[in-house]
Amino acid sequence: MEVKAVARYVRLSPPKVRRVVDLVRGKSVDEALAILQFTPQRGAKAVAKVIKSAVANAEHNHNAVRNELFIVRAYVDQGPSLKRWRPRAYGRANLIKHRTSHITIVVSDGKGG
Repeated sequence: MEVKAVARYVRLSPPKVRRVVDLVRGKSVDEALAILQFTPQRGAKAVAKVIKSAVANAEHNHNAVRNELFIVRAYVDQGPSLKRWRPRAYGRANLIKHRTSHITIVVSDGKGG
């Protein structure tokens, strides 16, 4: 059975979070959390939080065993950008985009149903 967890509107740019997600894709849940614990990128904390949420969903809703779970799919989509203006010389303005991400993690125990 596959169980999903999604974190939406995370204030990190998608390419930066994708670098972290690529580290844990296909790994067991415990191994992925151990890797993320020692990953210095800021996105590691957000991805770990989503993995823990997916595990909690599997344990609570489907009576899954944590040791059997592994990450089947993990991907990051782009959310809306927050647009801000920065004043520049001669009365001009530059657009600053604060990008957001939607992080999706799917865990499975390898069994059907």
